[in-house]
Amino acid sequence: MRISSLMMAFTFFAATVAATGVQAKLDFVPETTNDGLKFILVSGTFDHDDDLATFAAQAIIHEPMFISFQSPGGNVAKAMELGRIIRKLNLSTLQLRMLECSSACALAFMGGVNRGAEAGAIGVHKSTFSPGFTPDADVAVSVIQEMTADIVAYMVEMGVDPSLLQLSLKTEANDMRYLSREEMARYRVTWVGNATSPRRSPPPQVTDNPFHKPTAQLDASGKAPALPTARSGYVRHPKGAVHLKTSPGTKAEDAATLKNGTRITILSDSDRWYRVRADGRTGFLHHTWVRVDQFDGTPGYQRLIQIKSFDNAYDANTFARAFPLKASVFVATNGWYAVTVGDSYEVDKAIGLTRLLKSKGEIPQDSFVTLGNTYVKRVCCGE
Repeated sequence: MRISSLMMAFTFFAATVAATGVQAKLDFVPETTNDGLKFILVSGTFDHDDDLATFAAQAIIHEPMFISFQSPGGNVAKAMELGRIIRKLNLSTLQLRMLECSSACALAFMGGVNRGAEAGAIGVHKSTFSPGFTPDADVAVSVIQEMTADIVAYMVEMGVDPSLLQLSLKTEANDMRYLSREEMARYRVTWVGNATSPRRSPPPQVTDNPFHKPTAQLDASGKAPALPTARSGYVRHPKGAVHLKTSPGTKAEDAATLKNGTRITILSDSDRWYRVRADGRTGFLHHTWVRVDQFDGTPGYQRLIQIKSFDNAYDANTFARAFPLKASVFVATNGWYAVTVGDSYEVDKAIGLTRLLKSKGEIPQDSFVTLGNTYVKRVCCGE
């Protein structure tokens, strides 16, 4: 399954998780999306005493398609231990920016046989000692040297360029450096293919354009589609409500709770977050939480069935026109082109139809049901 398709399928669940914040104790939660995508969410802080046998058992039983994280880091050795288990079990890792994977969590992420992440989804910095551990100078130097050697050896084992450690050391322990798409590719933090031979070919990356102004790639007629600007809309979320944030970011304080259907005025945007006015308050909402009036999304709370995604309009349009069932192409807020099949449906019908078409082999097995909040404009087909 393409990394881009997995990310789009996982977005709505991740938005829900992000709204709940990060818990203290490390936990492993097996989850399944409505149309059958299985994954495990690793949530919490890594601790020296964590028992990772629980994770291994759940992975064997649940057979997840990928592992994702909601973790600020913690114990380096324990994070690397989890990464090695992930690699041993031949599992992939997937990380969206709206979730947290920083510090030691980045090492666990590296365990994936295939690794996909949005720009800004992985954070690195200098390692530091656990609270309460204050060794003298000689012991401190010895511990740091041993830890550095262990991390370098682990990165090499996972197929990651160990020079990433030099970049990490430029950021103090009380700060965080979130890696760009280019940096993750250069240091092989992200990787799709044979993880034991990471130099064979560069991994494909998710385009990271400003969320409501995706790059307008040429369609089959050679013309770029005119893309609308987000100005107004309403809250639309699978859980029925979202938190209006005081600043961009899932960790920002909550200003209010907005129920589905709450009308909003979009004042501006910043890195996948709308600055909005709603119910007399001003705050921020993630773009996956809002049905924008100016976008060609689904009406009400109906769903679409996405079967494929492409990084350019020509390939998406060609695929859609050749597909035996009625298909449409939407340019999405991340700059990719999503191919959907059929019309929009009520959620139960959409899920049932997706399962039926999969069982008949008429659509790809990685197809999924979506609200379509991130679909900006339909650019092809639909006949």
